[in-house]
Amino acid sequence: MDAARSPAPAGHEPGGPAVPDQPGDHWDRKVAAGLAFLRRRLSGDYEVDEFGFDPELTEAVFHPLLRRLYRDWFRTEVTGLEHVPAQGAGLVVGNHSGTVALDALILSTALHDQHPSHRYLRLLGADLVFRMPVVSEIARKTGGTVACNPDAERLLGAGELVGVFPEGFKGIGKLYSDRYKLQRFGRGGFVSAALRTGTPIVPVAIVGGEEIYPMLADIKPLARLLKLPYFPITPTFPWLGPLGMVPLPSKWLIEFCPPIPTAHLTDSADDPLVVFNLADQVRETIQQTLHQLLERRPDPFGP
Repeated sequence: MDAARSPAPAGHEPGGPAVPDQPGDHWDRKVAAGLAFLRRRLSGDYEVDEFGFDPELTEAVFHPLLRRLYRDWFRTEVTGLEHVPAQGAGLVVGNHSGTVALDALILSTALHDQHPSHRYLRLLGADLVFRMPVVSEIARKTGGTVACNPDAERLLGAGELVGVFPEGFKGIGKLYSDRYKLQRFGRGGFVSAALRTGTPIVPVAIVGGEEIYPMLADIKPLARLLKLPYFPITPTFPWLGPLGMVPLPSKWLIEFCPPIPTAHLTDSADDPLVVFNLADQVRETIQQTLHQLLERRPDPFGP
């Protein structure tokens, strides 16, 4: 029989479905994608924005690592994603906790993975973060920037989704006995940024972060010596050395609350009373939602 007329192999017909992958095909594609990624990184053939955000590196390196944490280790459940804008600017305001600020990273990864539009959350961080050589570079590459009004307003003006934790170090550095009690929200700078850009504020409550490194004490003299905001003593640190940095596998719940509109208040961005009242409304919304989530999660280390 003429080779041109020989029947097609079993399981494949012209115009029909593609041949199923062979066992090695998946890994072949993985290796090829990895080599292509390395080639782009070495040649500089990738893009970053004016803040240093590198979407490709974030998705290829950092999100896979954090995904293991939020899905498998913390067993995170996310609700209320319908309250996060599908496009355009939004200011996500959350409670801060955990001794180490993993809650910000978990929140940004879970939001990107589970939101229908897979949006990036551009985190605002404290000055200390951007004074630390390696940490600063990672923060910039993953979309973070300094928590100041000019940067926040530029991001919001460009239609980005911005994340802020107004408690700052007071939130992540509080003792375990004060868990899930919101600290002071500073001067309400995040509210002013939202008002000037007419951006809706989306409160978010995060339960689970308080238990990963329960802070039993803060050695203030040592913190001052090391120029740190606090020096934590936990059940595992510093007693277990590097192993003490492994977070405990608490159960996490994250809930996004209905957005608070600000477009009708753009002329009040410099009114202290309006700023204070709006900041207090956001704080109270988060605190009440934390209470509700804690009722849903009676066991901090449950399934």
